[in-house]
Amino acid sequence: MDTPGHEAFTAMRARGAKVTDIVIIVIAADDAVMPQTKEAINHAQAAGVPIVFAFTKVDKPGANPDRIREQLSAMNILVEDWGGKFQAQEISAKTGENVDLLLEKVLLEAEMLDLKADPKKRAVGSVIEAALDKGRGIVTTVLIQGGTLRVGDPILAGSHSGKVKALTNERGERVKEAGPSVPVQILGMAGAPTAGDKLYVLESESEARTVANKRLQLQREQGMRATKHITLDEIGRRLAIGNFKELNIIVKGDVDGSIEALSDSLLKLSTDEIQVNIIHKSVGAISESDVLLASASDAIIIGFQVRPTQNARKLAENEQIDVRLYSIIYDAIEEIKSAMEGMLAPKFEEKIVAEVEIRETFKISKVGTIAGCMVREGKINRNNDIRIIREGVVIHTGRLASLKRFKDDVKEVAQGYECGLNIDRFNDIQVGDIVEAYEQVEVKRKL
Repeated sequence: MDTPGHEAFTAMRARGAKVTDIVIIVIAADDAVMPQTKEAINHAQAAGVPIVFAFTKVDKPGANPDRIREQLSAMNILVEDWGGKFQAQEISAKTGENVDLLLEKVLLEAEMLDLKADPKKRAVGSVIEAALDKGRGIVTTVLIQGGTLRVGDPILAGSHSGKVKALTNERGERVKEAGPSVPVQILGMAGAPTAGDKLYVLESESEARTVANKRLQLQREQGMRATKHITLDEIGRRLAIGNFKELNIIVKGDVDGSIEALSDSLLKLSTDEIQVNIIHKSVGAISESDVLLASASDAIIIGFQVRPTQNARKLAENEQIDVRLYSIIYDAIEEIKSAMEGMLAPKFEEKIVAEVEIRETFKISKVGTIAGCMVREGKINRNNDIRIIREGVVIHTGRLASLKRFKDDVKEVAQGYECGLNIDRFNDIQVGDIVEAYEQVEVKRKL
């Protein structure tokens, strides 16, 4: 079982370690042990599954398998060549070099484990993936763990039932049955089960349907009970924060594993100020019911490798629902993150734009005190906020009442020029005071 290297696919790696009997960790000999590789090793160790290491790309210039062995030893993993208990094999995927030796090592591990399964009982398996195929409907990838699955068997997986219409192997060829340790794709499920669900063969289709309906009912009840109603404590917390916001998202995708990875990554974006809620996620095209749900719950819809149906598109336009379509998981996460940063209340920072020295003062009746000044630094604007600083101490904060060059009112005065100014509702200005002009600059906040 191969999983994408992206950090979002943690759950997929954990699931893979649970359903396998032996794990082959593939590491490129011209590279290093990556964080995701370490995570895969940790999952395999947590599941108590034996590990065989395959150092690939040994034919590439710059390949150094000993560096990989050294990095593994730093993680407390010693390979057999270095006196440890973990089997390792140098291979080349390009030329096929030593792949037979790797398989021999896997078979040796299998022999030591004494792996056995009964092929005669009703089939039991684990759902690896579920996807929606345009021509074939729901396609479920299953790893058979015991018994034999045959075409025509009534099946149950999670809260969905069905009847096996066709079985295809890993090469897309039709097969009549699948025994223990055989991966197959099943056609005939009524809905898309969740990756990780157990698959069972039951006596009849009606029995499978009854159990599926009961499970679906329980799932709905659980969902309703899990709906968090707002409490006084929560209201208090939101008031304390000041501007609490929520972002409701509906996730639709082509494959269950991708939906799970994307949903988990989006939920991790939640902060104290913005809560991300995944209100619905499922396999398949974006339908009218998804748009109606988005309309009712004020949500946005994210489609991963899927498109809205024609009716859903029209409805989304009428209801003004934001439907975003992606084919790369990083893009979806980045765009939602940017949108959330836009939802954050902006932060304002002070920027000092000018420093003006008062050189003379004139008292004029009905106007107040006028200051004759020199702009020492920057550029003072008529609309700037100002502070009066006397001997390093701020004695007044306010705004300008007027700004003049000679007798003319001006909008701004630059460095090195003289000007006259008077301060709104403040006349206690003295020669030697410094007028500091500043403005509030909006700074975009980051998550």
